[in-house]
Amino acid sequence: MQYRVSGTPMTDWHAGLYVVATPIGNLGDLTPRAAEALRRATVVAAEDTRTSGRLVRSTGSTARLVSLTEHNVEDRIPQLLPQAREGIVALVSDAGTPAIADPGARLVAAAHREGIPVFAVAGPSALAAALSVSGFDGPGAHFLGFLPRPKGERTELLKKAATAASILVFFESPNRLGKTLGELAELHGDPRIVVCRELTKLHEEVVRGRASVLAGRFATSRGECVVVVEVPPRERDAGTMEELLGAMKRAGARRAAAAAEVARFTGCRREEAYDAWDAV
Repeated sequence: MQYRVSGTPMTDWHAGLYVVATPIGNLGDLTPRAAEALRRATVVAAEDTRTSGRLVRSTGSTARLVSLTEHNVEDRIPQLLPQAREGIVALVSDAGTPAIADPGARLVAAAHREGIPVFAVAGPSALAAALSVSGFDGPGAHFLGFLPRPKGERTELLKKAATAASILVFFESPNRLGKTLGELAELHGDPRIVVCRELTKLHEEVVRGRASVLAGRFATSRGECVVVVEVPPRERDAGTMEELLGAMKRAGARRAAAAAEVARFTGCRREEAYDAWDAV
């Protein structure tokens, strides 16, 4: 692996859209490269210019701040793209890595369509942080963003997602957290979950336990929350066994290895998957 040495010369900074990850709570997590990107930017697009403005100014940046929200993103895109052609436009979110469950994704997509370079300035991410401290290990994680407010839509999404992944991750507001955990307990046989609240902040809390138990604990809560769910094997759709076997067969996998992996993912018996190999 080759790394680029920090302190790159000015010629390495080009006009374009820079997707800049910012701290999710601890200001010490702002990377030197992120701070430099903000200082070099002529414009910084942010969901909340008040919150992000304090961070931007702390780096010594004199960039102009522009709000980019769900309500104005379509109007802002035609204004920001020409500026990204001529100079550096930095996209930040309220906290963490932008364009993940926020309207910045549409600005990034528009830049790609217009042939404007898009650069990643990697750093903190609530999604990655929560997965890393969960201790759950599985063949796939499914990120759901913020769950729908209507219960029917929320239930349908959780059921469908659980058939395709061994780990679910989503954001939830503190006033709905207890209710959502109670629904998870009913839907998925009281799975093990991890609640990450106020990650990297003063009152950081990472709690692991059964959904039914944590539903009571977080009936009332404060702060930003990320929930990681370990989907029980029996909850995954065994009906996908043939599809998975077929995909692995086409990819050149060996029968025994494929049967073992599919059994681990779907919860079916290894012998069942092994016997189904010839039919796919």
